[in-house]
Amino acid sequence: MDSVLSKLNDLVRDTFTNLIGMSKDILFLREELTDMNALLKKLEDNEQLDPQVKNWRNQVLEMAYDIEDCIDDFKNNVRSADAKDSLIGRFSDFLKTLRACFGTAMQIKELKTRLQDMNDRRKRYKVDDCTSSSTIETLDPRLPALYNEAANLVGIDNPKEELIKWVLDENQKLKVVSIVGTGGLGKTTLANEVYHESGVQFNCKAFVPVSRTPDMTRILNGMLSQLQRDPISHAYDVQYLIDSLRKHLHDKRYLIIVDDLWDVPPWDTIKCAFPANNQQSRVIITTRRVDVARACCTDHRYIHYLQPLSDTNSRTLFFKRISVSEDDSHSFHISEAVLGEILKKCGGLPLAIITISSILACQQPGRQKEQWECIQNSLAIQSATNPILEQMVQILDLSYKSLPHHLKSCFLYLGKFPEDYQIRKDDLIRQWVAECFVTSSPGRDVWDIAEGYFNALVNRSMIQPVYPEFGTEVLYCKVHDMMLDLILRRCGEDNFLVALRDPQEVAEVKYKVRRLSFDMSGPKDVTMTVATTSLLSQVRSLAMFGGANWIPSLLEFKFLRVLRIESHKHIHKIDLTCIIHLSQLRYLNIVARNVSNGQIIQLPNQMRRLQHLETFELLAYSCIDVSIPSDIVDLPHLSHLAVPCNTRLPAGIGNANSLRTLVGFSLQRSSSDTIRTLGMLTKLVEMVLACGEWTNSERMLTATCALSSALEKLSNLKRICMFGPCRGDAMSLSSFSPAFNNLERLEMLNVTFPRVPGWISCLHDLHKCDLAVDEIYTEDVGILGTLPSLAYLKLQIRGVPAERIVIAGSTGFIVLQVFGFDCDGISRLTFEAGAMPKLWELRLFFDPREWDKAPPAGLEHLLRLKLITAWRAGYAPKENIKEVEEATGVQIRGVF
Repeated sequence: MDSVLSKLNDLVRDTFTNLIGMSKDILFLREELTDMNALLKKLEDNEQLDPQVKNWRNQVLEMAYDIEDCIDDFKNNVRSADAKDSLIGRFSDFLKTLRACFGTAMQIKELKTRLQDMNDRRKRYKVDDCTSSSTIETLDPRLPALYNEAANLVGIDNPKEELIKWVLDENQKLKVVSIVGTGGLGKTTLANEVYHESGVQFNCKAFVPVSRTPDMTRILNGMLSQLQRDPISHAYDVQYLIDSLRKHLHDKRYLIIVDDLWDVPPWDTIKCAFPANNQQSRVIITTRRVDVARACCTDHRYIHYLQPLSDTNSRTLFFKRISVSEDDSHSFHISEAVLGEILKKCGGLPLAIITISSILACQQPGRQKEQWECIQNSLAIQSATNPILEQMVQILDLSYKSLPHHLKSCFLYLGKFPEDYQIRKDDLIRQWVAECFVTSSPGRDVWDIAEGYFNALVNRSMIQPVYPEFGTEVLYCKVHDMMLDLILRRCGEDNFLVALRDPQEVAEVKYKVRRLSFDMSGPKDVTMTVATTSLLSQVRSLAMFGGANWIPSLLEFKFLRVLRIESHKHIHKIDLTCIIHLSQLRYLNIVARNVSNGQIIQLPNQMRRLQHLETFELLAYSCIDVSIPSDIVDLPHLSHLAVPCNTRLPAGIGNANSLRTLVGFSLQRSSSDTIRTLGMLTKLVEMVLACGEWTNSERMLTATCALSSALEKLSNLKRICMFGPCRGDAMSLSSFSPAFNNLERLEMLNVTFPRVPGWISCLHDLHKCDLAVDEIYTEDVGILGTLPSLAYLKLQIRGVPAERIVIAGSTGFIVLQVFGFDCDGISRLTFEAGAMPKLWELRLFFDPREWDKAPPAGLEHLLRLKLITAWRAGYAPKENIKEVEEATGVQIRGVF
C-alpha cells in the first residue's frame, strides 16, 4: 500500500495527467487509500476478524494492486520526447502518449467508482467498529506445559542440567538467564522443570507469564501475590507494585521465571522490581526472540538456545504420547515411511509431535496403510480442521501476529520456496527489494535495511539460520515445515501468494493471482504450457523450481517484476528474448543445475527497455557460453550482475555505476582496458572474478596491472574473490595500495603475493581470508594474527617455506576457528602453548608424494581442536592419510 500511495503522489504532479484533467480523480484515490491504509493496519492487530470485514480488507488490497498496475502501465506507455527524433517522430510519440493518458483516465474513473462502492460497504458493515482488539478472554494455550509430568518429557535432561548448573552456581550477584527458541519448542516446559527442581534452594519464587500484549499491573500484581501469598488490589499503580516487590525481595534469595517475553520495553519495567542484593538470586526469562534474550542477559554466556529434538527423541516422544512402545508399534500398522514423513513434518518440535500424536492416539489400532497415509496428508496446517491441531496453530500463529507490519509481507514471501529449500540470504533480500517490501529511509541504504529485516526474522525465530563451515555469518536460511504450512495458510487467506506443484492446478484458481510459484521436483516431466487467463495476467512474481522442462510464455505476464527459474534437469534451450517486453521487471534469476555444453541461454540483443531491472543473475553449474547484451551496462538501476564464469566483461562496464555486486566474469577472456574500468564502479561492495591458469605471461602481467589499478579505487568493497584452479600458475600482485579498509572477506588464492602484504593489518572487519604467498616469515604470521575478527584463514605457500612457521600464544588469532594450510612442507608448521585458542578444525592441503611423513608439531597445544581435514593434491593411496592420523592422534577426514 505504501508503494501505491507513493506512485499516486508522483502521478498527481505528472504533466500529462494534469493536461487531461486526471488529477482530481487521482487525488481522490490517494486520500481514500490513505485512510483505508490506516484502517488496514488497525485491523491487522486484531486477534479475530469478522468474515465480512476480512472480505472487505481483501477487496481493498486487490484494489491497491489494480491501481498500481494501472499506474505502471501508464508510465510504460508514456514516451519522453527525444531531441534527436524528427518533428514528425516527436509528434507521433506525443499522440501515442496522449492516447495512453485517455485510456488510463477511463481506468482511473472505474477504479474511483469501485473505491466509492468499497467505502459504502465499509460503512454498511461498520468496519471501523472492528478496529479494537477482541476483549474476550481466551485460554492461554501454553497452560498445559506447566502441568506436564516429568515422566512424560523427552530430551529435556541435558538442557535442564545445564540451566540448573547456571542457576545454582556460587555467584553472589543477581544473574539473569535466558531460554530462547521458536514457538512450540518447549521453553515454558523447560523453565518449569528448572523452577521446580531448583526452587527449593530459594527463599521465595514466582512464575510469571507475560504474553504478547502485557498488562504490567496484572503481571506485577501476580508476582507479588505469589511471593507474599497475599492478594493485592488491582487499584495500585505500576510504581507502587515495583516498590512493594523491591521491599519484599531486598534481603531474600529469590527465583523468578518471566515466561513468554516478546519485547524489550516490558522487561525494562519488570526488571525494576528485582533488587541486586548479592543473595545469589536468579531470574529466568523465556522468549522467542534472540535480541530480547541478549537485551535481558548482560552476560551472553547465560543464554540457552533451545534446539529441536533429535530424530531418536522425536520417535520416543511420539510413541510415548500414543501410549505404545516402539516394539509394539506394529499393532498400529504404521509404516516407517509414513512415520518418517510425520516426524519430518514435526521437525523436532515437541508441540507438533505431541499435537499430532494426540490426534493419532484417538485413531483405532489396526488401521491399514492407506488410512495412515490419509491421516498423514490431512495434517497440513493450511487445511487444519481438527480442534487439537488448531490449538497448535494458535501458538505458532502468535509469532506471526507479533511481527511489525513491514516484516509480515517479507515473511509470507517465504511461502514461494519448496519444503527444506536452502534460501540464499542475499538472493532473498534482492527479491524483497524488487517487490517493494522494503521501505526506504533517508541516509540509509535500502539493501542494509533489507538485511536488517532478515536479521529481525532470524532473531524472532521465524526462520532457521544455516551457518557455513566457519564463523558465525548466516549465508542461508530455511523455514520449518510447520511454519511453512502456516505461511501458506496465511497466503491463502490474504491471496498473497499461490504455490502449486502442477501447472494444471492453475485452472482451479478462482481469483487473481499476484504471486505464483511452481514446485515440480517430482519424477514426472511437464511439457504443457499454462493457458492464458485473465487471472494470470496480473502475476508480478513467478518462480519455478525443480525438474520442469518447460517455460511458460512470459508475454502472458506483462506486470512481472520478479522472475526466477531453477531447473535440476536438462533444458536444451532457455529462450529469454521476450523479457524486453516485461517493462516492470526488476529481478531476473535463471539457475541451471544440470547443464551441458550444448545448452543455450538466449537473451535479447538489447535490454535498454528494462529500465527498472536491479538484479540480473544467470547461474550455471558448468561453463556455458552466454552472450550478454552490450547495453546491459546502461541500465540505470542495475545493482547485481552475475553470469557464468567464462563470460567476458562487457565493454563499458565502468558505466554501470549502480552496481553493488559483480560476479563470475573471466579475467582471461576480458581485455586489460575493460578490467581497468572496474575502478569506476565505486559503489561495488562485492566482486567475484574467475581467474584460471594463464598461457600468456605478457597478457597476465598486463591484466595484473589493470586489476591493481582498479582495486586501488574501490573503497567500499566488503568482499573480493578470485576463484579458479587452486594450484598452478596464478596472477602475481607485487605491490598495490588498496583503499578497502571495510573488507570482510578476502579470497584471493589465484592471485599470489610475494609475502603477506602489510595493508592487511588495517582490515579490522576481515573474518574470512584466503591468501597465497610465495614466501612467509615470522613477522608475516604476526600481521595475520593481529586481525581481531578473523574466524577463517586459508594460507597457501608456493613451495616449501625457508624457515619454520611458528604459531605462538602471543601471535594472536584469538577468534580463529578454521585454519587451512596449503603447503607441501606441512612439517614446517609448529604450534606452541596457547596458540589459536578457539581453533576447532585444521585443514591440511599437500601433495602426499612430496610429504616427508611428519605432521605439524605441537598439535597437542590446540586445546579445542576437534577435526583435521586432509585434502590431497595428486594421486596417493589412502594409507598415507592414515599415517597422518596415527601421527597426530586426531581424527582425520580424508578427501579423495
